[in-house]
Amino acid sequence: MNIDGIRFDEKGLIPAIIQDANTKEVLTLAYMNRDSLQKTIETGETWFYSRSRQELWHKGGTSGNIQKVTELKYDCDQDAIVALVNPAGPACHTGAVSCFSETFYRFEKGETPIAQLSDYQILLKLEQVIHDREIERPEGAYTTYLFEKGVDKILKKVGEEAAEVIIAAKNRSHEELKWEASDLLYHLLVLLREQELPFKEILKVLEERHTKSDSH
Repeated sequence: MNIDGIRFDEKGLIPAIIQDANTKEVLTLAYMNRDSLQKTIETGETWFYSRSRQELWHKGGTSGNIQKVTELKYDCDQDAIVALVNPAGPACHTGAVSCFSETFYRFEKGETPIAQLSDYQILLKLEQVIHDREIERPEGAYTTYLFEKGVDKILKKVGEEAAEVIIAAKNRSHEELKWEASDLLYHLLVLLREQELPFKEILKVLEERHTKSDSH
């Protein structure tokens, strides 16, 4: 790729907006210089230039939360970049999925019943916790207990929680239903981990189905 046409500023930098390739959520805003952009292209992972430390840094090089780049775009003036990535973990140093997770002003009035992208961060955090529990097996943790008992126990719990969801729905109890649905989601994530099936694969299927339905 020829990057000669890209317009770096007077300090040799260009803003890079990092966006999740699947959810389209904006993860962070960072800066690249010519060298970090070149390393991003060569490695397929995001590299940035730290303005405070005045050095290159590899996202995830220490934490393991690397970002695999699927596409690089620039704007019409060629002075800003968008990097579409598949993140291996949180983008923010706080542990949040996105650095833009805090809403400081909302224009619509009233609470919308539709979840926002930031609301789904707990699912990603929960999947990571379950992943860590399987590997580390901390004593006394309920997730450790499930993994040690094996797939039959996990399947039994999934079945039990599914039945509890049905009962709660029949009772028309929102309070009961939200707790039972939460239990079902948790045990389903444990099952997916036991089966070595990433939750991301489920999301891909849902996206494919949505795309097909929109095309008809």
